[in-house]
Amino acid sequence: MARVSIANRAKLSAQLSWLLLRGGLRQFAGRINGHPVLRWPLVPRKADRLLIAPQDLRTADATRASEIYSVRFAFAGKVVICDGRSIFEMTPPSDEWATEILGFSWLRHLRAAESGIARANARALVDEWMALQGSWHPIAWRADVLSRRIISWLSQAPLVLQDADVRFYRRFMRSLLRQIRYLRHTAGDAHRSVAGMQACIALCYAALCIAGQGRHIQSMTTWLCNEIERQILPDGGHVSRDPGAIIEVLLELLPLRQAYSSRNIAPPPALLNAIERMMPMLRFFRHSDGTFAHFNGMGVTPAELLLTLLAYDDSRGAPLWNAPHSGYQRVETGGSVLIMDTGRAPPIETSLDAHAGCLSFEFSSPKQSLIVVNCGMRATARDEWRQLARSTAAHSTAMLNGESSARFIEGQTFRRVLGGSPMVGGPSHVSVSREELSDSLTLRAGHDGYADRYGILHERTVTLAADGTRLDGEDLFLAADGGPQIRGKRDQYTIRFHLHPSIKASRLTDGRGVLLMMPNKEVWTFSAGDNRVQLEDSVFLAGNDGPRRAAQMVINGQARSAPRVIWSLAQANPGALATAGTVRRVRENEPRLPL
Repeated sequence: MARVSIANRAKLSAQLSWLLLRGGLRQFAGRINGHPVLRWPLVPRKADRLLIAPQDLRTADATRASEIYSVRFAFAGKVVICDGRSIFEMTPPSDEWATEILGFSWLRHLRAAESGIARANARALVDEWMALQGSWHPIAWRADVLSRRIISWLSQAPLVLQDADVRFYRRFMRSLLRQIRYLRHTAGDAHRSVAGMQACIALCYAALCIAGQGRHIQSMTTWLCNEIERQILPDGGHVSRDPGAIIEVLLELLPLRQAYSSRNIAPPPALLNAIERMMPMLRFFRHSDGTFAHFNGMGVTPAELLLTLLAYDDSRGAPLWNAPHSGYQRVETGGSVLIMDTGRAPPIETSLDAHAGCLSFEFSSPKQSLIVVNCGMRATARDEWRQLARSTAAHSTAMLNGESSARFIEGQTFRRVLGGSPMVGGPSHVSVSREELSDSLTLRAGHDGYADRYGILHERTVTLAADGTRLDGEDLFLAADGGPQIRGKRDQYTIRFHLHPSIKASRLTDGRGVLLMMPNKEVWTFSAGDNRVQLEDSVFLAGNDGPRRAAQMVINGQARSAPRVIWSLAQANPGALATAGTVRRVRENEPRLPL
């Protein structure tokens, strides 16, 4: 940030300092609340009874029950096999694995087995946790993990408590109530994101599902409404700009709405309005093949969860085309779908997983082939790829001088206190305009993410033909001061178009185009006019089977001498493959993207 004004630097420094201070205070408060001397007031005097059990919308797999019964616990890409000890005495192979096992969401797999053995196994594991970690554990009693466990225990109570004796029932209820009371004291420790929403939802569930907790319904409902107002944007997106957050929040809000109705209590209007706003956003981010677009931390598309959630969409209308508050645009004609990131950087406190992908886009064809993508984010072991996946280089857009359009504050202190790396210095102004004609639809957008550093604005225009078989694009680099020419000396740009790993790409011998073969035998051609196109290695991180090798089309140039890059992506006649002599397969020794 060499050219950032002193005032802006001071403001940014103050924001980061306040963020660290608040995060540190939350951690300190959590340690204080967890001290043995202060934990005794949280022990309930009596064990109340359960009134209702909320529905769990997550998909269950009965085959996983046999693995758990065989003391084989596979979570977050890691497998732990017990050696005669309790699973809760084993050393977790990763924090992600520990979060999964201690959140108890895997109880749904045991419930799906519908057997006495599965029920007995569930009770035994819950009993082991209460004995070993029921008093305190640094991860198990963390606000986000605690919220997930409370929701899981409430929703899977029929599994755990069926056939249970009175003694276990009382232990279970005492432990559950103690966790609920503790969460009421520490819910503020949860980061201002989906975790904070889940903490609020967990306490609403508790107030609705447990006898004797009714006095908390009003206060928890008020808190829920405030959290919804803060996190759910007017267009239905999430304040973090992560499409996956919409799925996670809806998976809890839909059963919560039913829980209110089951208690003959009218769900709060804020809850109903949030669901109505978020449902269309599910369709907004869906490609022609049904997968979710890979923006701002979105990883593997949970197809079964999407279908479950969409079954609750009563309107079943066409998706939105403009999400101005979330910062996305959708262009859909002839069955083809283009989704573009046109948003400014989110607030620092919600930017821990945000990506520097402004003006990146994804494109899918009328025949449901995903063609141009972003690299996305892994579902597990995210820390291994987080830094590179968040960079501009991992997105289908332009970057200047090898730098991202936003900066990430890396450091052990931030990761330890905040749980991630804040994003700063991203685009502060993004312009968007659309034009619809009889034969095409045009989207034009620009951002100033490089203006402070290099005095350059990036503008991108895409035009999708009415039949969806041709996408024309233009990337333009302008002087940020409005002058006729870019003045800075550093003006090297790189425009990347990441391809889905299922695509076979072949470069034309003239070096100015690429032939793309889809799995369904569709053929598309990419051309860049007078610009040379390179085929380089890439990596697709959002696959169900982990990172997959892919290819990317790359155009390099200098903004002063060649400020305009015109390109097109068009469906070709299958006969184009007959010109095999005019193409060249991507070679192993091609330059590699540093991912």
